[in-house]
Amino acid sequence: MIRTLADLLAPMTPEQFFAEYYDKQPLHLQGGAAKFASVLSWRQINRLLDQTHIWSSQSLKLVMDGNGVPPEQYCTRATSRDNAQTLQPDARMVSQWVGRGASIVMNDVDSLTPGLAAVSDALEEAGLGKAQGNVYISWQSHKAFPSHFDTHDVWAVQVEGEKTWNIWEGRAEWPIPHPAFRSLGQAHHDQAKGKLRGKVTLKPGDLLYLPRGWYHDALAEAPASVHIAYGVHAPMGMDLLNMLVERVLYEAEFRKPLPRQDGTAAARFALTSRAAQLGQRLSELTRDPKVMEVLAKFVADYRYRRGGSDLLAARGLAAPAAADGGGEAEGGAFRVVAPGTKAVRRGAEWVVKAPAGALALAPAEAEAANWLLARPDGTEAELRQAHPTVDAAALLQRLASSGLLAAT
Repeated sequence: MIRTLADLLAPMTPEQFFAEYYDKQPLHLQGGAAKFASVLSWRQINRLLDQTHIWSSQSLKLVMDGNGVPPEQYCTRATSRDNAQTLQPDARMVSQWVGRGASIVMNDVDSLTPGLAAVSDALEEAGLGKAQGNVYISWQSHKAFPSHFDTHDVWAVQVEGEKTWNIWEGRAEWPIPHPAFRSLGQAHHDQAKGKLRGKVTLKPGDLLYLPRGWYHDALAEAPASVHIAYGVHAPMGMDLLNMLVERVLYEAEFRKPLPRQDGTAAARFALTSRAAQLGQRLSELTRDPKVMEVLAKFVADYRYRRGGSDLLAARGLAAPAAADGGGEAEGGAFRVVAPGTKAVRRGAEWVVKAPAGALALAPAEAEAANWLLARPDGTEAELRQAHPTVDAAALLQRLASSGLLAAT
């Protein structure tokens, strides 16, 4: 389970990251298939999509080879739970587009599961800013977006399949989500991205960090690819300006009318003098200990608030619940992290080759293990139902200890 920035960056230390990469250059870190197994799985994706009422044409988007699919082509008109008319994605229509190669973008998912929230919390606890997560589901040889930059730092967490990213040399200078930056056309991006810096192929467990404004594009290299792009929005200088605007509301000099302009030198001098006077006062405010105290707290607390519900404890009816660790209450959920592995017969016994060494299995266990390892994920309950003669919990524990499974 990812709990801290150190977990996310391992084996690199946060100290090295901040010294050499943060806001300076891209970083690709390789990880084992189990590293992000608890973040998101196909099973969880399908479950989230099946929560039909939480999705709209804004929160769920389809992209076909660089072009957004019009909402009318994958949504139907529906009545929301508050009796409002809305466009709601239709599973049948979405599946048809997926069959043609359309990518799926699931926006604002960072609090929808414990695993997704854990990465957001790790980034925010490190003081990096507000972390917002989007899931990108792509299919082989279908590119969702052309070369572009983002107006926030990108932390791409690969959970399924493979995706190759083109990292270009160009970087926009700290862009913000404003029309001045968002209205730049593709012709501008194609010129500004510069030469190819390098190609990076993300595999399950890999992490890619891109500083704000860095040009990139990506293409799925496996039959299916899933990554979560965490956009981290750091506090910036414009936030200080907004804070000062609130502060000077209480100073009469900033509420007075500016000198009227009649084209004379005296009028221009009066305006220049007033502007200098106001600017001097703003400079003084940036050194005011009370203003700096508010600013420091603003920067330190710059994160989203998610989770923390414990209703019985709030009523004094139960002790506070322990931290949940990210698992789902389904009798032990797991992901297969060594796809293609099979138990084979070796003389009188069955053996499966695992990262931790060969694992000997009884015939019934071998049959259950092969059923299990042929799937992307599953639960203890499903294994028990499919192979009732096998001790499901014990087999899962042995396979997990050998490095073939990872708890989710």
